[in-house]
Amino acid sequence: MNSGKVASRVRHVLVPADRGGQRLDNFLVGLLDGVPRSLVYRLVRTGQVRVNGGRAKPMRKLRVGDEVRVPPVSVKPSGPATVPDDLVAEIRSRIVARTADFCVIDKPAGLAMHGGSGLSFGLMDVVARISPEWRPVHRLDRATSGLVILACHHQALVALQRCFTGREIDKRYLALLSGQPGEQAFTVDLPLTKIRDGSGQHRVVADQDGQSARSHFRVLERLAGYAYAEVRIETGRTHQIRAHAAAIGHPLAGDSRYNEAPPPDGLKRLFLHAHCLRLPWPEDQLFSSPLPQELSTVLQPLRRKGVQD
Repeated sequence: MNSGKVASRVRHVLVPADRGGQRLDNFLVGLLDGVPRSLVYRLVRTGQVRVNGGRAKPMRKLRVGDEVRVPPVSVKPSGPATVPDDLVAEIRSRIVARTADFCVIDKPAGLAMHGGSGLSFGLMDVVARISPEWRPVHRLDRATSGLVILACHHQALVALQRCFTGREIDKRYLALLSGQPGEQAFTVDLPLTKIRDGSGQHRVVADQDGQSARSHFRVLERLAGYAYAEVRIETGRTHQIRAHAAAIGHPLAGDSRYNEAPPPDGLKRLFLHAHCLRLPWPEDQLFSSPLPQELSTVLQPLRRKGVQD
C-alpha cells in the first residue's frame, strides 16, 4: 500500500517558459501533486514558500526565471477509492460542455472545489477520476451551485485566467435577497477583506483597506419578504456576493454565515446559483444552467403569499 511520501529537502524551482504568468498558488498545486490547496495556502502564508528569496502572496503572478523555494511537504496520493462512484457518475452527468480546451461543469451545492479542512474530497478529487489533467480556472464556494470552468491543458488555463483577471468573463448568479431593496437595479462597490469573528469563523466584510470588489444587482421579482435577483460580478473575491448583500442589509436567504434570520420554508441551503457564463476565448460562447429544483420550489409559496398580500 502506498501511504504517501515526504519530500525530504527544500527545493528551489525555476519557473519555466510555459509557466510564466501563472499564479503562485496554481503553480504550487501543479508542482505538489496530491497536496491539498488548503496546505498550499498555509505554506505560502507562513512564509515557507518564497519567490526570489522574499515572501509572496498566493495570487502573485510568476515570471519566467523566478526562483520558487518549495519546502519539504508530505505528499499524500489521491485516493480514488474514497470518492463514491455514484458521485463520479453524477459529475459526469453535470458536464455542460466539453471542448479540447475547457470543460464546463454544473457543480452541485455542498461540494467544495477541493478537499481539506475536514472534507475527505472535493470536486477536483472527483474530476481526477474523470480526467486528471483538468485544472480549475476559478472557484465557487462550497455552498454555491452552478457553472465552473476547468481548463483541459496549461495553455488554456493561462488564457482563461487572463480573461478572468482582465474582467472579460461575464459571470451571473441567481440569488434570493432578504427584504426589499429600494432600487430595481444597483451596484455595490465596496472593498472586501477577510476577518476571523469572535467565534473563530472566517468571514468577509466591507473594509476600505480591503480588495476592490464590485457587484451589480438586478431585481427580477419582488416576493413576500424577499427579492429574487440576478447578480453580475466584475471581480471574484471570496464570498463577494454574500458579503456585499449582507453589507447593504439584504443578506442572502439560507446564508448561515451572514444571515441570522431563519430561511424561508423549504430552503435547506444557500440561495445562490451561478447560472450564466460568457467566455470570450477561444471564441465568444455562452453557457447557462437553470435554477436547481430545490431552489425553484422555494419561490412558489413566496409568490403565492405575495399575490395574496
